[in-house]
Amino acid sequence: MYLTKPISKYALTALAVFALAACQPAPETTATDAAQSDAPVAKREPYTVVSPHGERVDYYYWLRDDERKDPEVLAYLEAENDYYDAYRADYQAVTDEIEQEILGRVKQDDSSVPYRRGDYMYQTVYEAGKEYPIYTRTPVDGGTAETILDVNELAEGKSFMQVSNLQISPDQTKVAFVVDDMGRRQYELQVKDLSTGEITATGITGISAAIAWAKDNETLFVIENDPQTLLSKRVMKYQLGSPAESVEVVYEEQDNTFYMWVDNTTDGEYVVINLDATVSDEMHVLDADTPDGEFQVLAPRERDFKYSADHIDGRWIILTDLNAPNFQVMQVAADKIGDKANWEPLVAHDEAVFIHNIAVFKDYLALNQRREGLRQIRVVPWAEPETSYVISADEATYVMTFATNVEQDTSELRYNYTSLVTPTVTYAFDMASQEREVLKATEVPNYDAAQYATSRTWATADDGTQIPVSLLYKKDFKQDGTAPLYQYAYGSYGSTSEPWFRQSVFSLVDRGFVYAIAHIRGGQEMGRQWYEDGKMFNKKNTFTDYVDVTDHLVAEQYAHPDKVFGMGGSAGGLLMGAVANLAPEKYRGLVAHVPFVDVVTTMLDESIPLTTNEFDEWGNPKNKESYEYMLSYSPYDHVEAKEYPAMLVTTGLHDSQVQYFEPAKWVAKLRYTQTGDNPLMFRTNMEAGHGGASGRFSRLKEVAEEYAFILDLLEEEN
Repeated sequence: MYLTKPISKYALTALAVFALAACQPAPETTATDAAQSDAPVAKREPYTVVSPHGERVDYYYWLRDDERKDPEVLAYLEAENDYYDAYRADYQAVTDEIEQEILGRVKQDDSSVPYRRGDYMYQTVYEAGKEYPIYTRTPVDGGTAETILDVNELAEGKSFMQVSNLQISPDQTKVAFVVDDMGRRQYELQVKDLSTGEITATGITGISAAIAWAKDNETLFVIENDPQTLLSKRVMKYQLGSPAESVEVVYEEQDNTFYMWVDNTTDGEYVVINLDATVSDEMHVLDADTPDGEFQVLAPRERDFKYSADHIDGRWIILTDLNAPNFQVMQVAADKIGDKANWEPLVAHDEAVFIHNIAVFKDYLALNQRREGLRQIRVVPWAEPETSYVISADEATYVMTFATNVEQDTSELRYNYTSLVTPTVTYAFDMASQEREVLKATEVPNYDAAQYATSRTWATADDGTQIPVSLLYKKDFKQDGTAPLYQYAYGSYGSTSEPWFRQSVFSLVDRGFVYAIAHIRGGQEMGRQWYEDGKMFNKKNTFTDYVDVTDHLVAEQYAHPDKVFGMGGSAGGLLMGAVANLAPEKYRGLVAHVPFVDVVTTMLDESIPLTTNEFDEWGNPKNKESYEYMLSYSPYDHVEAKEYPAMLVTTGLHDSQVQYFEPAKWVAKLRYTQTGDNPLMFRTNMEAGHGGASGRFSRLKEVAEEYAFILDLLEEEN
């Protein structure tokens, strides 16, 4: 049940929903009457959240419906959607204009760079007007391209469609893939016979996207998720053509703080079970020639010991933080696995360089590393490691990452290069001659790189730490304190916010905005310690860093103090919630996508998906010290009777990462508590999950709505 205030400006359309409210007592008076006179107001129903360290009353807990079927809850969400639709009707023309601009920068008939695997060149193709990819292959010796899978056909009649992790069998006669038509990231395994075109639905459901093949071309390994917590729990072996109930569990993880994935090594020689926790890893490996054999542990798990590995020519090449916070590279012979004491050093630890990942070749090792916040690629010849070199870049700020590299017996490394002003370029780089060839320069219609500039600046945090900030603006930008600012950050899980090319943001930059990426602590932009300084009992650094970046950009006259807008999603949505409580007066508007805002209640409830995996990120509130620290910043628990910035909050009903009811409760509490008259809008995609809409054009429509919300606020400010 929810209550609505009288409608003064808009005629909302959920008439049946409002009929429900009309049967209730008269709307209660709150502090937001003047501010939200026509907004849906959720009922207040006390619920006691119990913990070992105290009780808290949550008046909006009733909005949680794990089945997503409660008519009362759905009615409230729909009413919020109608309220938002009515609000944005006034600037629909702006939304449409921006959507057309963004679509105009999309090459609709596009394709990926083909890569070779065995006898075929594989490629992903997009056709004009179609939402989803078409996966194709062409014989290396020439011939007609054949369609492996057309996702558009699978999506017919579906409001959501996600096909993930296409894996070709070793003999290249079959493709295994997983399908999610709800957005919950709970998949069904399907297999297509590429000789007949027949697709078999195996009946194996509730699995992750992970797939690995054995060399017999008949055995698949997949991972079953727990139906309640959605944690990856059991590795299952499946024989093609067998009934789903015949699957054999070959591994079950007992520690619910670990994520699990299964795949093949690059050379296809092994099936690998990857176990990953925040502070620990473990790998189990199986000879792909013996699918009925026993998995062996590469190295037993230990706390504060992480590693990953790939196989080549009878040895494992290992990336690890063993005595190396920024990671080093080691090796071990395949017949000596099981004890890290057998590991031998290859590339030493460097305090100034953080190694993200590696690519292993017959004669070379490639490192995707970060120095001074910039992501680069270093090549190490096995024969002469002292002659290693870094691939040169064309700009002062950039991002280099590995492209698809599936063959090891080659001197060709494929990598992607991009920056805030440079659309992605895929290169083929000869590691012997150090010559490169452009395989594809992403075509962006209606875009002229010469009109834009990018730079870096450094903000001083309240503890003196220097925070890097990437900036994008028009070349005729004047640093005079008049420009509007669109500031993005994430700052969690060690995930780096790279200065990628993002074509959609030019719709703001072309209107005079400065686009800023704040590389705040909690990511790994400046190395592993950067992450350590932004998690657990250091989490508040993430929030204060963001505000300090804003202060710096205003003080240095990159932005007008009354024209600052912030955006973040998921854990970045937590950031937006914390910033809204910490410094609401510094932002004209905030956009929080799928925000994780009810930190303590969620982390107390181990039945909520993914909770237990996060204890070493946020803390376990069953521990008193963690409870008190998490409670001290949890956005939901710190909503106060004060003026907040204008806010747009979004979620997906089927979100498996951050449950829809977190932002729903947060918005309801804000509506009841906040003062002032700034708009508070809440949109629930009733047919999607954590990533929003599944189609490529549908996603762009959501971006256009966000930008139009910001521009409407800016127009009011002007």
